[in-house]
Amino acid sequence: MPAKDGALFWLEWISMAVKAEKQTNPLIRLVIEVGPLAVFFIANARADIFFATGAFMVAIIISLSVSLVLERRLPVMPLVTAGVVLVFGGLTLILQDEVFIKLKPTIVNTLFAMSIFVGLGLGRNFVQVVMGAAVKITDEGWKILAVRWGVFFIVLAVLNEIVWRSVSTDAWVNFKVFGVLPLTLIFSFAQVPVLMRYAIEEPEEAKTTLQE
Repeated sequence: MPAKDGALFWLEWISMAVKAEKQTNPLIRLVIEVGPLAVFFIANARADIFFATGAFMVAIIISLSVSLVLERRLPVMPLVTAGVVLVFGGLTLILQDEVFIKLKPTIVNTLFAMSIFVGLGLGRNFVQVVMGAAVKITDEGWKILAVRWGVFFIVLAVLNEIVWRSVSTDAWVNFKVFGVLPLTLIFSFAQVPVLMRYAIEEPEEAKTTLQE
């Protein structure tokens, strides 16, 4: 899958990790997911935020292309993330204003949170859409996960606003790379009790068939 912000990355990564069906090599997937963010960090350290933004945009296009070749599909949410990166990255370069690329995580996380809560209001659980093929839990469990992820996306959006307005550009980049991903990983694994509590056990016949 193409590159995406930390929360979405771990949400989908955990989902893919528990699938029984054949998947793209995990190492290759990790490179596709984290590669563009690593490029952004290294380019900023070697040059500046504008060079890093351009490199980030190119890396995301490459990530999209590789993902399409390997998996023959481009999920909607990663496409939205990539689209926002390209639009706000383009504005950053054209106007030479780093504020636009700093706003990108705020916009993306807000969009994801809105999608989750609007979806719930319309009877559609988008967290279940993302993880449903890998995780089998009750409707109540899916609702709990959706609300929690929606709130977490809002927290990330607010946190990004606080950080980029309060610290230097280099410090913000460090926060984006070394702060958001670990924070989201911790949050993701904190949801394991929900997955266990509301898990739907497979019928004995199905288990026997799988074993055979």
